[in-house]
Amino acid sequence: MKNNLKAVDFLIAKKSIIYGFLASLVLLVVYFSVLTFVSGWSFALAQFSRYWYFIVSLSLGFGIQIALFTYLKNAVGNMGGSAKVAAVSGTASTAAMISCCSHYLVNLLPIIGITGFVTIVSQYQVQLFYVGLAFNFLGIVYMLKKLNNFLKGAAKVQI
Repeated sequence: MKNNLKAVDFLIAKKSIIYGFLASLVLLVVYFSVLTFVSGWSFALAQFSRYWYFIVSLSLGFGIQIALFTYLKNAVGNMGGSAKVAAVSGTASTAAMISCCSHYLVNLLPIIGITGFVTIVSQYQVQLFYVGLAFNFLGIVYMLKKLNNFLKGAAKVQI
């Protein structure tokens, strides 16, 4: 019975890691898609080269959160607010990554009247990266606390 639990736990962990990796890739695809749509592929690559350390960190942080969430969801069942934390952090990460080049939306969207908003966002692009990283960090800490609580509870049940 104990070997069966280890095998199931390994499968859950493996699935979680795959989901986390895919989530990181999806976030990068969204980043490159939006920038390519707005300003072209060469510009997207240039911006990635300039801010790669922020973009990769945000993407990896989001992937880690998704991996932890997937593990908890599969190991425990419904964990309540955990999905909300991952969603908020993922949204913040995506917004921060895209904000670095949002000032180019001014060329496409002046009629709608969001030029002022886009200008403000582009002025604070690096700060938005830091906000995204902070949300990532807090989301990971939250997920790790949930995982720790789960593991403590599971250890008590096995004794």
